[in-house]
Amino acid sequence: MDASSSSFLSAIQTSKLLTGTMAMTIPKSAVTTTPSFLSRHLPSLNVSSVRIEEKPQNSTTRPTTSRTSRPASSTTTLPAATKPTPSTRKSPANDRRVVEPNQPTMMFNVLEGVINNFIDPPLRQSVDPRYVLSDNFAPVDELPPTECEVIHGSLPSCLDGAYIRNGPNPQYLPRGPYHLFDGDGMLHSIRISQGKATLCSRYVKTYKYTMERDAGAPLLPNVFSGFNGLAASAARGALSAARILAGQFNPANGIGLANTSLAYFGNRLYALGESDLPYAVRLTSNGDIETLGRHDFDRKLLMSMTAHPKVDLETGEAFAFRYGPVPPFLTYFHFDGNGNKQPDVPIFSMTRPSFLHDFGISSKYAIFADIQIGMNPMEMIFGGGSPVGSDPAKVSRLGIIPRYATDESEMKWFDVPGFNIIHAINAWDEEDAVVILAPNILSVEHTLERMDLIHALVEKVRIDLKTGIVTRNPVSARNLDFGVINPAYLGKKNRFVYAAIGDPMPKISGVVKLDVSKGERQECTVASRIFGPRCYGGEPFFVAREPENPEAEEDDGYVVSYVHDEIAGESKFLVMDAKSPGLDIVAAVRLPRRVPYGFHGLFVKESDLKKL
Repeated sequence: MDASSSSFLSAIQTSKLLTGTMAMTIPKSAVTTTPSFLSRHLPSLNVSSVRIEEKPQNSTTRPTTSRTSRPASSTTTLPAATKPTPSTRKSPANDRRVVEPNQPTMMFNVLEGVINNFIDPPLRQSVDPRYVLSDNFAPVDELPPTECEVIHGSLPSCLDGAYIRNGPNPQYLPRGPYHLFDGDGMLHSIRISQGKATLCSRYVKTYKYTMERDAGAPLLPNVFSGFNGLAASAARGALSAARILAGQFNPANGIGLANTSLAYFGNRLYALGESDLPYAVRLTSNGDIETLGRHDFDRKLLMSMTAHPKVDLETGEAFAFRYGPVPPFLTYFHFDGNGNKQPDVPIFSMTRPSFLHDFGISSKYAIFADIQIGMNPMEMIFGGGSPVGSDPAKVSRLGIIPRYATDESEMKWFDVPGFNIIHAINAWDEEDAVVILAPNILSVEHTLERMDLIHALVEKVRIDLKTGIVTRNPVSARNLDFGVINPAYLGKKNRFVYAAIGDPMPKISGVVKLDVSKGERQECTVASRIFGPRCYGGEPFFVAREPENPEAEEDDGYVVSYVHDEIAGESKFLVMDAKSPGLDIVAAVRLPRRVPYGFHGLFVKESDLKKL
């Protein structure tokens, strides 16, 4: 599950508390040991900016009330421009400007403190920042381009370019409820050239980020954690309305976090979050990351877009959609090879809002999953829960529409009971059928609240378009998500999948390679790599050894990922041989500071970086 700021709530405005006027540098342990709801018992502090101090560490431990990390069963040792504000000053630890909030901001912060401490304190584990931001989930400050040390092997020449991974990294220390998906987007890029590597970490300079940076305090809502219960929703909604009337922010400029993923198409690189428009970014020649701005494709994309567009490397086209809480609940569209947006195709046959985070694309069709997660207003009002939740009475279904449809007249829906996907791995055509490969969330009721209880079973689902018969086959019994393929095989029948092992989610203990061409109901794991005791990574990404060679084998390349050792307090960038039976590590890069756990990444080759 990734950090999507759900499109369901993109129109709702609320805010987080971070009171005051005094800049602080906070050691990382403070994130895990100070309960926000105890702040009323402490002396009043006015905090305008929070920096997580990087110190040598043995490890940080989650609160005793939370789960503990299980060591891997079989381990492998890792190789060792906005308007100026009246009062600003520099943080002593870096060159980031620290702003002292003005009187209206301080007043609103006091009101929000009442909400956070008395109306809706973070009592549940899933929204308690002491737990959510513990260990390597704790945020870090920005890092300018910094050279890294290759400590094992050598970096292959096909990796000349940049691997960039997105993820949540809150600009301000939460003083109220905070969900893992609520953090501001930060890009962690490792730029590789001639065997040398440079790491850079920068926030995506969204409208939300810049307005809060210049105000010296949070202004916009925590979508996933700020609307639990009628009282909390009403209070935060009223406070957000007051901020809008006071001119503190304009929701028409977007409230998105851009914290989920990245996509490259039309010679542009985008940071994505599904509650807003894409943000165009670029890498400079020295490896720095710049945000170019919010991109509306010549005003043809006026609302949000999925964080998982599908890019056809042969045609350069990108296929995407948006979803929301009002009809049409689903809208499909695509971009041509030059990045020009084509007309919307509203899907009115989706009759109720559903959590549509990802989809599949084949050479002929687009495939959408109407799952058992959707709007849950009664739970929010009477149960004090999230406005987004599961509906056990709903029957999941798959919708199939022609890839280049101009309307929904040929949309067909097929019931697939209990098939709840958050991510799709790939899809392809077989005669009169369509096949989709995706992890099925078996315990869907825990998707947002207890990710550690989730088990994702990768399934291959075949839909016969003539008979309507749906055939399902699991390809592995393991808890797998964040599955990727060789990008050249998007929409085509592929053989190999590289997926992350949840141990439990959201921590990733290793990577497996699946051969999905095996017979029905066979375990398809053909290779695996466990990172080691208390070593966790993220989504793997496949980089082909010879991307321009049409005769190259599908698995001829490398699997890359950031990995963090919680015992040593050290992060690495690993390069694994995708063809080897043990996903052998061919190169390891020691990073100059830790990279927090995140969501989705992308490799952009050097020739494409030069086009940005």
